[in-house]
Formats: sequence, C-alpha cells, structure tokens
Amino acid sequence: MTDPDTVRAAGCVLWRPAPSGEGIEIALVHRPKYDDWSHPKGKLKRGETEEECAVREVGEETGQSCVLGRRLPTVRYVANGRPKQVAYWSAEALGGTFTATTEVDRLLWLPPSAARPRLTQPRDRELLDTLVSTTSP
Repeated sequence: MTDPDTVRAAGCVLWRPAPSGEGIEIALVHRPKYDDWSHPKGKLKRGETEEECAVREVGEETGQSCVLGRRLPTVRYVANGRPKQVAYWSAEALGGTFTATTEVDRLLWLPPSAARPRLTQPRDRELLDTLVSTTSP
C-alpha cells in the first residue's frame, strides 16, 4: 500500500530498432523547467492505472504510440519535499511525430551507449542498464 502523501507516476524506457538494423535506440526527453534529460514519465490522473499513465505520458512527451513490454524497477525518491514513486516499463515505439511543448522541448533517439551519459539522474541510467542487460528489450 502506498502512503497517501506519495506522488504516484509512471513512465517508460522507450526504445526502437536502430535505423541501421543493428541494435536499438533509446528516446530521451529534455525538460526545460529542470534542464534535464530523462525517460518520458508523469503523474497518474485520477482513476488511471500505472500502465495507462505510462502509455499516455509517452504519447504526450514524445508523440510516439508504444506497446508496453517488461516491467522495470519502480523508482522511489523525494521531489519537492514529497515522496514520489514511479513505475516503469520497457516500451517499444510504434511510430509518431514529436512536437515540442513547454514541458518537453527536445527529443533525442540515441544508442544506449550514448544515451546513458546524457541522462541527468543516476536512477535513469540504472533503468537503462536494466533494459540493456537482457538479451531483448
């Protein structure tokens, strides 16, 4: 059971096959408010499941539709003085078009080796490491 003061959110480590046909690329979003690079994620809306939230946030932040894959570790930290827990999934991008917003102004697709150092938070690098440590996303 989650403490009622805990902010609940969900997101994805979004990937697609690399255009070269070898390996995968990871989607990273830039949030100008925090000047950081992260995986797409956001807060659950009332009545929304974690899975629904993760798919919605990917669409809102990257313009991509996706299919959820394997569940990744849940991340817990304190944000703005409140506990926050973010459920994550591996998700394959199915296509779409990115449109910059005030919340997310840039989207990058990078191979995992280039995405890892670009990620601002160590917890996001750990999620990426979990995804790539398996034989398939």
